[in-house]
Amino acid sequence: MRIRECRLEQGLSQDRLALMIGSSEGKAYISRIELGKSNVSINVLCRIACALDVKVRDLIDF
Repeated sequence: MRIRECRLEQGLSQDRLALMIGSSEGKAYISRIELGKSNVSINVLCRIACALDVKVRDLIDF
């Protein structure tokens, strides 16, 4: 959920975020992540945080 919130706050589409993190799967991959239907490696989480200019901890719901 938090990834989606940050992405929307910045006016980014799922396609654009996928391009920013270098995902070859595009929008579908970001959609699965936002819906919690895909396991995300720490590497991908770090790339998403960097693309959104936030800290990794800001994306994780404890």
